[in-house]
Amino acid sequence: MAVYQTYINTYALKCIENFNDVGPSVVMASPSGLQSGLSRQLFEIWCSDKKNACVIPGNVVEGTLTKTIINEPKEVTLMNGITASLNMHNTKIISPKNCQSVEMYFNSEKRLAEKTPEVGETVSGLLVKKTFTYQIMVPDDLHVFSQLSTENISHRITFAYTGAFGVLEHRLKQILESVESLPDEESEGPAFRVHERLTVKYESEKHISLHWRSDPISDMVSDSVVALVLNISCEIPKVFVESEEATKTEENGKKAEKVVHALFVSLLGDVKFGENGKLVISVDGNVGHLDKQSGNVESENEGLKERVRVAF
Repeated sequence: MAVYQTYINTYALKCIENFNDVGPSVVMASPSGLQSGLSRQLFEIWCSDKKNACVIPGNVVEGTLTKTIINEPKEVTLMNGITASLNMHNTKIISPKNCQSVEMYFNSEKRLAEKTPEVGETVSGLLVKKTFTYQIMVPDDLHVFSQLSTENISHRITFAYTGAFGVLEHRLKQILESVESLPDEESEGPAFRVHERLTVKYESEKHISLHWRSDPISDMVSDSVVALVLNISCEIPKVFVESEEATKTEENGKKAEKVVHALFVSLLGDVKFGENGKLVISVDGNVGHLDKQSGNVESENEGLKERVRVAF
C-alpha cells in the first residue's frame, strides 16, 4: 500500500515552471549528461544543498557535466557563468558481481562535529543562518557547506610623524609588553613588530605606517598603538631617550598613566580618574574600576569587565 500511495502521486513534468519544489521529491529527468534541459535546470537549483542527491544510472560521457561531478569538485559553473558550491551527494549506480566488495566514499562532515562537546563546554565557530535553520561551523568549512567564503583583510595606515623613529620604539617598549625590532632584510627598512600582530614601518622623515591583518585582537592593538603615537607626537619637543640610570620612576609613572588614560579614552570613551589612582570607566550605563598597578578590574557587568581586561 505504501508503494501504491507513492506512485499514484507521480506526474509528467514538462517544464520547470510547473514544478512546485516543496518537500521531498524524486525527479527522473534527461538528458543524463546534464548538458541542458530539465535535468540541468534542476541540478543548478539543488546542487548547493547537501540534503539533495544526484543519481547517475547510465554511462558517463567525457566532456559533460556528469563526468565533472563524478570527480566531486567543490564548485561547478552554472549556465549563466556564475560559480556555485557543489554540496549535493553524487551517486553512480553500479552492478557488482555476487560477493564482490564495493567501497563508497563520501565527503567528510563538519570538523566542528568531530568531537562531541561536553555539557557546559564552550563551542566556538561561525553561526550561519539558511532559510529557517542555523548551523555552527569552523571558518574553513564555510565554503564547503554554504555558498559563502572567508577573506582576509589587510590594513595599512600612513600618518605624519616627525620625531625620531628610535624614540617611538623606545616609548612603545616602555608601555607595551612585546615590541621587537625587525631586521632590515625582512622589512626593507627600519621597523618593529608589536605583540606579533602589528608592524610599524619607517616610511620617511615625516611619515610612518602601520600594517596588520584584521581580527578583533589585532584591531584593538592597532588602536592602542595609534593612540600612543598620536600622544607622543604632541610631546615631541619634550621627548628624548633617557638612559636607564637617569630614568626617574615618578616621571615614568606619570607618562605611563597619561598614555594609558588616553588609550582607554580612545577605546572606551568615558574614562575618569578615581580614588587610589584607579580608572573609572563607564560604557552604556555600566561602570568598571581598573587598578593600573595590579590590573584587577571590578565591575558587575562581565562583558565590560572582559573588555577592560583585554584592553589593559
